Amino acid sequence: MGHTLPNATDVEYYDGDGNHGAYAFISFKSVVHSFIASYIGPGKICEGVLVEDVAFWAGRGMQELSYDTLHSQNAHEYVVPPSLVMFLPRDYVNYVKFTWSDSAGMEHTIMPARFTSNPTDIRYNADQDTYSTSDNTLDFDETSDTLEAYNAQSSNTASDDYDYNDPLHELSVGQRYGLEPELANSNGTFYIDNKTGKVHYSSNLSGKTVIIKYISDGMNTTDSEHNGPAIHKFAEEALMKYIGYNCLLARSATPPALLQMLKKEFSVERRKAKLRLSNFKLEEFTQILRGKSKQIKH
Repeated sequence: MGHTLPNATDVEYYDGDGNHGAYAFISFKSVVHSFIASYIGPGKICEGVLVEDVAFWAGRGMQELSYDTLHSQNAHEYVVPPSLVMFLPRDYVNYVKFTWSDSAGMEHTIMPARFTSNPTDIRYNADQDTYSTSDNTLDFDETSDTLEAYNAQSSNTASDDYDYNDPLHELSVGQRYGLEPELANSNGTFYIDNKTGKVHYSSNLSGKTVIIKYISDGMNTTDSEHNGPAIHKFAEEALMKYIGYNCLLARSATPPALLQMLKKEFSVERRKAKLRLSNFKLEEFTQILRGKSKQIKH
């Protein structure tokens, strides 16, 4: 049997700089249209349901499935500026991990600074017993003295040059017993100020390439203006079941048995989507298990 010649679409895909890998996803708009065609109409389950309701619950379903089913994890890379402050990504919901990459491209985990905060600085002058005001209103400072002191603190250099006399990380000889493991590192620390939407880094990370891996709600995509966010084809049916269940849940005349059936179907499809998207590979798993025979890990 001879080789099949590639069609024009294949040639354009492999030779171009397009969106490779997009075939595994389906657009938000397509899911909404498929649901309307399958579930809404005379004699169908969602007869009389408004199209606006479908679009609303489709968006909510995208958000819910993104948190623990779709694995909507994004990663941003940037160089920490001298100010040691960077904005959180626009679609940030929660972080997975902060790392910095060295010259070999290896990532080193950055630990969160749990022992600092950014309280509101109300600009009180103790010497004059007055407050700083602007237009007869209190002039609040976005960055407190506490956080400025954290940014200015002298810490270990994020490299192989360890400073064992640094009291902050308690690396001195004779002080290792009972130390806090999260402080016993030289990779630096970060503090997320959710109030201002910024990340503050310790001074030893200035100029380092930092990678933030975070959870997104799945609604921020480049093609959202036309087709909406994209969802993996493995989770398409789970999203449709979510839409159907919630559209009928909001109606007072829906039979309880029908709601129970739809809820069960959504649970089944969600579990199937999780299994399919888990990307479990037996050979990779067995390779990792070979290292578990060692007595000392980490």
